[in-house]
Amino acid sequence: MTTLHVIAHSPFGDERLASCLRLLGPQDALLLCGDATYALKAGTEPLAALQAANLGERLFALAEDLQARALDSQLAKAVDYPAFVELTLHHDKVNSWL
Repeated sequence: MTTLHVIAHSPFGDERLASCLRLLGPQDALLLCGDATYALKAGTEPLAALQAANLGERLFALAEDLQARALDSQLAKAVDYPAFVELTLHHDKVNSWL
């Protein structure tokens, strides 16, 4: 059973991202949106954690949130809202880290 994990909170305020990365299954995906996209900022611990997780094609970020925060990521695939919906349909479950 695959899960799409969705994080919207800043990685600098709590341990949601670290907890999520520990629980990710081999076929699970991670979508960063809102302030969670700051995890993709160069030179930060959250970015190092994402790189170490080696998610490859399973790491996504909402394009409009990247743009709003002037972030450009080579690590995460930028997706729009229709692609976000496709991701939810592709996975068996969606887990929002509130």
